[in-house]
Amino acid sequence: MSVKEKTKKESSSLAENSEIHEIILYNDDINTFDHVIDCLISICDHTPLQAEQCTLIVHYKGKCSVKSGTLFDLKPRLKKLTAADLTAEII
Repeated sequence: MSVKEKTKKESSSLAENSEIHEIILYNDDINTFDHVIDCLISICDHTPLQAEQCTLIVHYKGKCSVKSGTLFDLKPRLKKLTAADLTAEII
């Protein structure tokens, strides 16, 4: 592999890691409002008002984008959300 090809491959890899993605939180019939709000505050760094608004959107619309960022930032947050029995995915 030439230096030029290697540099091109590395820069495309960096571009993929710097793309902006979102964590989508889905409604379920198991978790309480308080539990979801507490998780959004502690895991996604929401303010109490922001967490409450997202929780209401999830409840009434079925899903809500709760955090955006790079995969590097979002993957550990998603792991914590799912460990707290919330249903979420990165898109």
